Amino acid sequence: MSTQPRVTAIFFGQPGGGAFNAAGVAGLRRAAARLPVTVAEAWQHEPARRAETVEAAARSSDLVIAHGGQGEEAVQQVAPAFPGVAFAVTQGRISGPNIACFEVLQEQSAFLAGALAGWWMPNGVAAHLSGEPVPPGRRGRAGFAAGLAHARPGARLLTGFCGNQHDPALARAWTAAQARAGAAVQFQMLDAGRPGAIDACREAGIRAIGNVHDWTREDAVFLASAVADNGVTMDAAIGAFLADRWEDRRIGLEDPAAVRLAYAADVAPALAARCEALRIAILGGAVDVPEHWSGEEWKP
Repeated sequence: MSTQPRVTAIFFGQPGGGAFNAAGVAGLRRAAARLPVTVAEAWQHEPARRAETVEAAARSSDLVIAHGGQGEEAVQQVAPAFPGVAFAVTQGRISGPNIACFEVLQEQSAFLAGALAGWWMPNGVAAHLSGEPVPPGRRGRAGFAAGLAHARPGARLLTGFCGNQHDPALARAWTAAQARAGAAVQFQMLDAGRPGAIDACREAGIRAIGNVHDWTREDAVFLASAVADNGVTMDAAIGAFLADRWEDRRIGLEDPAAVRLAYAADVAPALAARCEALRIAILGGAVDVPEHWSGEEWKP
């Protein structure tokens, strides 16, 4: 290529809101600093305008990266009209001649988080809360539910999608209701709405398990965090495009810098060791991490 390829990464939400997008932005900037590309960021918080935003990016880019499963439908709609443009979806599972998906396996660290919750919680009730029921969010929930059942058969899971990743008041209300229903620990798969859930956990005296990055370094309410650093998918997508190897890539527990369970300082070493043994069993194929869950949805 005579000039540097043009890459536009699209983030769904508001700039500065939430760990998921923050990890993606950080990964994009790391990739831009070391790879021969020209990078632009685009932001869209209105679901109805996602396809419009993807199309606008395609008109001025060689590679369009839609960050998160929220971009799947828009990319599938737009990509056929731009056969000369490559499209990537992070945390996606769609396909097409010019589409590839790059994913960190949140469900694997979520499985470990579910097992930790089951072994740790003093009662038999755990909670999960997310926003939009997009496929990667459902896979993360499935992993947590399976890990919980693995460690504590018969445990009750209060699990639901509140409808918005970015609404602190909504997350706070759902979390408070889950605490009143008996949850001792909550797995939070939220973005800008997470502060509301954190506050409600603290007020109710229950613990939280985070996702995406290591929340145990930020607030003592977190028992653990199911790390799945989606920023590495930005580097993977741009690298694959430059190498002309346009194919899907998935990154899991075999790469602990990207996918792992992080623990708070008060997690007993013996409990962490049980989780580490489970990680090894997953990598060795002795334990399966499912991608689907068919239990009962919970609402306040």
